[in-house]
Amino acid sequence: MRDLHGRRVTVMGLGQFGGGLGVTRWLVGRGANVLVTDREPAEELAGPLSRLEDLVASGSVTTRLGGHDEADFESTDLVVANPAVPTPWANRYLGAARRAGVEVTTEMRLLTGELDRRGVRCTVGITGSAGKSTTSALTHHLLRQHCPGTALGGNIGGSLLDRCDALGPNDPVVLELSSAMLHWFGAEWGEPWGPSVGVLTNLLTNHIDWHGDFGHYSRSKSQIRFHARHPGDPGTFITRFHVETPDAAATATQALHDGPWWTAPPVLTGDPLPFSPNDIPIALPGEHNRRNATLALLIAAETCRRLEIVVSTDRLLADVAGFGGLPHRLQLVLERDGMRFFNDSKSTTPEAALLAIRAFPSPARIHLIAGGYDKGSDLSPVRDAAPSLGGLYAIGETAKDLAGPNCIQCGTLDGAVGEALTKMREGDVLLLSPACASWDQFTNYEERGERFTSLVRGANGPVSN
Repeated sequence: MRDLHGRRVTVMGLGQFGGGLGVTRWLVGRGANVLVTDREPAEELAGPLSRLEDLVASGSVTTRLGGHDEADFESTDLVVANPAVPTPWANRYLGAARRAGVEVTTEMRLLTGELDRRGVRCTVGITGSAGKSTTSALTHHLLRQHCPGTALGGNIGGSLLDRCDALGPNDPVVLELSSAMLHWFGAEWGEPWGPSVGVLTNLLTNHIDWHGDFGHYSRSKSQIRFHARHPGDPGTFITRFHVETPDAAATATQALHDGPWWTAPPVLTGDPLPFSPNDIPIALPGEHNRRNATLALLIAAETCRRLEIVVSTDRLLADVAGFGGLPHRLQLVLERDGMRFFNDSKSTTPEAALLAIRAFPSPARIHLIAGGYDKGSDLSPVRDAAPSLGGLYAIGETAKDLAGPNCIQCGTLDGAVGEALTKMREGDVLLLSPACASWDQFTNYEERGERFTSLVRGANGPVSN
């Protein structure tokens, strides 16, 4: 176990929504003296800072806000960086720490180290450009029916560090892992790490603003296949990307110099499947959610096999029916006057938005709100879909990239909802599926989705739920 008592630790990035809170409290609990530093000023971080008041008052935590100081990274024993720090390999402050011989890590690397030291037998890591949150949550739901101690964390479910003490060797851990988190697991930052069961949902153009190019994004994702923690156990890699969406897989392959790492053996696709995807009793709309459920069933079966838990395919299929989905992912938030309103704010890629459109039988009844922060994605497929829709309402920085036939420039989400409501009729769907990140007008996709929900529920008219 890492000895942190009396050690000086610099936590880089508290975050407006407290992304650094969990690791800070955990470090203090281990006896460390923590400095939290963030580029944002105190007034922008009032919420998360209020949750550190007791630690600041006790002297266990000090803060440096409104900017970083290289000295804080050079004269410390450990740096814990927020994995979302852009281009960490070229970051001035992280570079200063490394030149000074200071170890640089992340909360996820600390977590996986703790899981390994505690002998947790099975970690499931799920990544992908779209679908990883639903797949992770459904996998967690399925496993909890047969192993109540199953934990969910990573990019979803909050910090797991303070819950490690409650985990036993046979309690599986499901981690949703972003490309940035996986980058930090590479050899550049220490001993490489990968999960016992690694899963790829798909690989589409995404987060080029962070990675610089698709090749770097793909290489970061490929860390999901690394497994060298247990001698004699090669780990299991599961994907159906090239089986279910061969055209998308071929497009990704053509864009890479090092080929399709997701097809290299051994790879588990489940074929022939021990069930028909059409028989999966999932309540969520869309063929893509059926694909997510197919993956989750394969993951749950493999995890149970590894843990020697006997469960039938029929039982796992029945367990799917109890999964209600996640907020901000094709979430039905309102039905009124024969119209339905769906919050799909988590849709931050063009591919995800197109999947959402295809989840409904009649595109002409869909009024789509799209646009937001520019991550460098090609939005032309969303723009080109507009003529077949009931309407496309463009918002945010990328609204100009969506301009074309049947597209109304609305600027803001408030304006888009108001405009759509004037055109919708009984049987229509208002779908927020932005195809872009939210950072131009909102702090995150949750805030964007909550604003949409508030707007449609606050509109005049009889409400049925």
